[in-house]
Amino acid sequence: MTKLLLNDLTVRDGNQSLLATRMEKADIIELVKKLDQVGYYSLEVWGGATFDAALRFLGESPWEILREIRKAAKNTKLSMLLRGQNIVGYRHYDNDALERFIRLAIENGIDIIRVFDALNDMNNIRNSVKFIKKHGGHCQCAISYTVSPVHTEEYFVELVKEMVEMGADSICIKDMAGILLPDRAFTLVSALKKVTDLPINVHSHTTAGLTNLVMLRAMEAGADIVDTVISPFSGGTSHIAAETIIKTAENIGREVVYNAEALDESYELANIIAQKYIDSNQYTTRALMVNPKILQYEVPGGMLSNLMSQLQDQNMFDKLNDVLQEIPRVRKDMGYPPLVTPLSQMVGTQAVFNVIRGERYVMIPNEIKDYLRGRYGKAPSPVDPKIREMILGDEPEETPRVIEDIPYIFEEAKAEMSGKLGREAKEEEVISYILFPKFAIPAEKTEEAAPVAPESTPKPANSVENNEVVEFELFIER
Repeated sequence: MTKLLLNDLTVRDGNQSLLATRMEKADIIELVKKLDQVGYYSLEVWGGATFDAALRFLGESPWEILREIRKAAKNTKLSMLLRGQNIVGYRHYDNDALERFIRLAIENGIDIIRVFDALNDMNNIRNSVKFIKKHGGHCQCAISYTVSPVHTEEYFVELVKEMVEMGADSICIKDMAGILLPDRAFTLVSALKKVTDLPINVHSHTTAGLTNLVMLRAMEAGADIVDTVISPFSGGTSHIAAETIIKTAENIGREVVYNAEALDESYELANIIAQKYIDSNQYTTRALMVNPKILQYEVPGGMLSNLMSQLQDQNMFDKLNDVLQEIPRVRKDMGYPPLVTPLSQMVGTQAVFNVIRGERYVMIPNEIKDYLRGRYGKAPSPVDPKIREMILGDEPEETPRVIEDIPYIFEEAKAEMSGKLGREAKEEEVISYILFPKFAIPAEKTEEAAPVAPESTPKPANSVENNEVVEFELFIER
């Protein structure tokens, strides 16, 4: 059989899943230096929640972190996670902002951009694909894997056909919750191999405890690339260890080319760094517990660890099971959206509010309202009309927004940010400001930067902002 390639996620998704994306820059750089020697096909190091967390918690420029990672990784391709038209934020942005972000990411060191949409709405990734190709990046299109009455194997095959037509360079089966079953992994990879010659990359979290078997079956079906982490950051809501994958691959005759000494050194360093975060209570050790009920709840790894952390901080950990049981009910009400950013946070936050208020849909995040208005794209299945009426009343259906009609705001944002900084803002700073206006400007410059948005609407009495009433932060952890 063919060689198997490994994509390492340690400093991105491993960090996100077990450390709530709080790994410090110095630790990231040291790990990357070691991992760069192993012989991985690529290192996923950026995008997803890392951009948000760098600004919000680490007080670092995510662009500077990327540049330092690029200097540290002299031998390995770098990859990132992009949320299509949502970029790395939580709403649709205009095409100018999207293209600038993609160009800057590639210029600063990214080789491979994995792009997905939370609703598997291909309209939401088509511009990303175009811009990635235009600026010389490798475009890996990802299907957001989920299970529902509408998400059949045929559904995913048709999605991949569309991705191939768009110009994808490779395909990822992105199982963000760890709910892909072993036999489905085999049949889905096999089905995709029949419709495309593009490399197939399999991504699955270990939350349910099935990933060893999932990856075995995927490799037997001919998967070309699998996602792994170094073992001290593996398991639970994270991913399978590279060491485990290598032995499993070798056992079935799949060759993995790697530097064993560098892998050992990476383990030793990662072990020390993991202990540091365990000692400071930032390593969410409870997230290492296998949770087979995830097959029912479908909560992504990074979201689950953060959900536990946030409930603990709010002295509401006893509500965890109630929230997990409410999540699939909310998801059904919303037309079965895949639970991936930003839909996972939207559904999860709504479930939390339903549980803590003791009554469903009396407190509604504005993002849920916008989802029901169609501002995030097309729901996979019709939304429960009774729930829509409960939330939006007799508000008429909106005409789906044309992405090309979203107004460009770069110049407006640049002028506003430059005024706050007292100097001309750099292009990358402006993009950060457009995405996260409250956190892109140093605290000494402003207490709070006002959001730059193309539109705003009055806030109904039963709506809440992200951290209003309950300081719940699901919208910052992906």
